[in-house]
Amino acid sequence: MKYFITCSLVLLLFSCGNEKKQAQTDYTEASWETITKDAKGQTLTMIMWIGDSKINAYMKGFVKPMVKKNYDINLEIVGGQGGQIIQMLMTELQANAETSNVDMLWINGETFYQLRQLDGLYGPWTSKLPNSKYIDFNNPFIGMDFQQPIEGYELPWGNVQMAMIYDSAKVENPPMTREGLLAFVKANPGKFTFDNQFTGLTFLKALLIDIAGGDDVLKGDFDEAKYHKYSQELWTYINELKPYLWRQGEVFPESVAQMHQLFASGELWFSMSNNDAEVDSKTSEGLFPETARAYVPDFGTIQNSHYLGITKLSGVKPAAMLVANFMVSPEAQLEKMRPTVWGDGTVLDMETLSEDMKAKFQNLPSRKRAPKRSEIQQKAHLELAPEYMIRLSEDFRKEIIEK
Repeated sequence: MKYFITCSLVLLLFSCGNEKKQAQTDYTEASWETITKDAKGQTLTMIMWIGDSKINAYMKGFVKPMVKKNYDINLEIVGGQGGQIIQMLMTELQANAETSNVDMLWINGETFYQLRQLDGLYGPWTSKLPNSKYIDFNNPFIGMDFQQPIEGYELPWGNVQMAMIYDSAKVENPPMTREGLLAFVKANPGKFTFDNQFTGLTFLKALLIDIAGGDDVLKGDFDEAKYHKYSQELWTYINELKPYLWRQGEVFPESVAQMHQLFASGELWFSMSNNDAEVDSKTSEGLFPETARAYVPDFGTIQNSHYLGITKLSGVKPAAMLVANFMVSPEAQLEKMRPTVWGDGTVLDMETLSEDMKAKFQNLPSRKRAPKRSEIQQKAHLELAPEYMIRLSEDFRKEIIEK
């Protein structure tokens, strides 16, 4: 974190004074040359989910040294997500802090929604980035975040679709429908479950959309009457599944990482991931068995993007903008998309790239265990309004966990 004590030495006085000045400067009106000049030598603190070794390796082994080498920016990465970020920034705003302890955020969905409600994000800033010209903002899966216009307050960083993962040595024909999933789980008790955090809630949203009859029914703003009607059907379905889930549904994995471990050990026959390509990266690193495969059931799954935000009280906004610009560069997006690196889907529009760079994307090693994006795109659901996820999280505890 940046500092927790009074700046007393001359060097620290200069540094702290510079942070305060930058916190008060409107860089949305500055030239890119000014932004680049002011970013030099800054220390940028980014808060992000650090629950995946490959993502951590990409950030610390590729992004961090590259921004130091290219821009003399020191990137510090700290762990945190969702409610932790919201609580921290809310506390800073209520305390009238001059600068925030964090500058850049990895966010999407309900976190973005709540931070906008708090007025905790800086913006609009994304149009200032030279590399924003490559981003496919017209794609509704990229330019909208949980059906919210991003309006320059967050920058698309990656795009993924949820996939089910199974062990093909144990499961010959994975279930493709809700009815098929229920029949399979009943016939094979203890081998399926979902976590009680983001991934599990995304799975529940896909079921809710299927129960409602498709994307159009729940499209747009949160609808209390529709939520009440279709969520009751969802809880009836989950309660029918519950006795046949892992550990009889008395507990649920606390994270997707725990679920992956249970799958890797053979205790579960299924896992799931919000990244449709993750099965390849997890198999290549030796966590998943060679027989692991991914698929999207006929009832479909959520496709969404994840984003970079800048805190309203950041004292190093130019550094944040410069690092974000690098992170959506074709070079950084290409490296991130490699199956052995992260396998994260790109947010770039291929038609905006040079022929040479486009060829590099097209010639990436093909997926071996995950379906091609072109094969699952037609089964992709747009994210629901953020209130749906907030309510599902609350009601899952009341209707399933605590019963």
